Amino acid sequence: MIVLGAMELYFTGVVCLVIGAGLAYLLFKFRERITNATTVTQRQNLMDAAQRDAEALRREARLAAQEEVLKLREQNEALLSARRKEIELEEKELCKHRTELTLLQGQLMRQKEEIEQRLRRCQELEAQLTEKQKVLDELTVQKRQELEKITSLDFESARKEFLKMAEHDAAQEAGAIARRLIEEAKQQADEKARHIISLAIQRYAGSQVAESTTDSLVLPNDEIKGRIIGREGRNIRAFENATGVTVLVDDTPNTVVLSGFDPVRREIARESMKRLIQDGRIHPMRIEEVVQQVTREMDEAILRHGEEAVQRAGITGGVDPEILKLLGRLYYRRSFSQNILEHSIEVAHIAGLIAAELGMDVNLAKRAGLFHDIGKAVNHEVEGAHAIVGAEFIKQHGEPPIVVNAVAAHHGEAPLDGPLGALLAAADAISASRPGARSETMTVYLKRVEELERIGSSFPGVSRCFAIQAGRELRVLVQPEQINDAEAFTLAHRIARKIEAELSYPGQIRVVVMRETKCVEVAK
Repeated sequence: MIVLGAMELYFTGVVCLVIGAGLAYLLFKFRERITNATTVTQRQNLMDAAQRDAEALRREARLAAQEEVLKLREQNEALLSARRKEIELEEKELCKHRTELTLLQGQLMRQKEEIEQRLRRCQELEAQLTEKQKVLDELTVQKRQELEKITSLDFESARKEFLKMAEHDAAQEAGAIARRLIEEAKQQADEKARHIISLAIQRYAGSQVAESTTDSLVLPNDEIKGRIIGREGRNIRAFENATGVTVLVDDTPNTVVLSGFDPVRREIARESMKRLIQDGRIHPMRIEEVVQQVTREMDEAILRHGEEAVQRAGITGGVDPEILKLLGRLYYRRSFSQNILEHSIEVAHIAGLIAAELGMDVNLAKRAGLFHDIGKAVNHEVEGAHAIVGAEFIKQHGEPPIVVNAVAAHHGEAPLDGPLGALLAAADAISASRPGARSETMTVYLKRVEELERIGSSFPGVSRCFAIQAGRELRVLVQPEQINDAEAFTLAHRIARKIEAELSYPGQIRVVVMRETKCVEVAK
């Protein structure tokens, strides 16, 4: 309202100034006219006209001033109304904040009272605890003095004795817990491994090869022996020089024996001798010609066997031709009557299936399985274990480091650098230990069984030992009065470690320690 009054006064003054200026101008004009007028009547008329004009001008100025004042008043009222609403909203917010502040202040006061009450309670409990601690200390001193009187021991000696007893009890309890945890872990691991291995074995359905190396040839008649020997033995010498295989012609009717450590050379000699016998023309030049022809065919067959092995194993990615050649030579090698190339293909499939179950790279597992025994085909001039020799060979021909390490470590000759080596060792053991995979003489079998029973009986407290399941399980009967349950667990572990250190065997040997106490009483 004060602002509005000031604006009205301001515009009123402006209007008055305009009116005054207009009147002054009219007076100036009319003065000129009056001065120029000649008669009184003219001057009076001019005065009347000037007065009328001044009145009209004053009315117009007053109306304009009133209109401006009304406009300003309306604008001012609109501004005041908007400001009034803002002030009302601010007052409402302020009231709301004031209410919340009042509530918060009340909550803080209540919390402060609760904290003070808890603090007083804690002080009371602390005082009570202090009193009880004093009483406990007094009772401890009193009991210690009584204990020293009863046991005739000082406090340190009694404490050491007590700690010794506690340590013994804790050791027994820890041993029991450790045995339980180990048994649970072994059971879970065995179940998982058994599940994975069973899936791999069930899914693999490869044909089993049980062929053996042929070192002798049946002749159609004894007359052909003379041709093989030749004049003064020249045919035999030419044949041996060309093949590197020894020819044995003894008194056995219709039979000639080929002797040599290299199975490829022995196969070349066998095929060459077979063709010479069928042809009938046996002389040094013909022998050399046939041996060269068979050698070329053998090189082609070796490469073909390597390529077929890669295809049968389902390996993706390129394989170096030198690896294929060496792999094909495994077709003519055997271990305990098991064809090594067929064994390698079988290991590749089993390793790939296990890798798939474990979420590992299947192709790398198959490559490691197929190449794991490739060192057995390397020439004897290269020294070292076949796993190390084979790993070095495939490393030189571009195989990945993880495959090289798995091949080198699958028999424990090199440290493992990942899980693939352990997987390969498991697949190799599965293929080698399945029934019918390998054969051994009765003497070797009986010797292994005797050694198992000897190792088991060498420990004190053992009553009898029995090797069962073809030497894959050793059952040990112990004297119950000398070996308790805790010691039986330790004894089984020691026997297993000694078997690992002293014997060589395919697969695994299970050691079972059994103790039994019979209590018999007769009621009369």
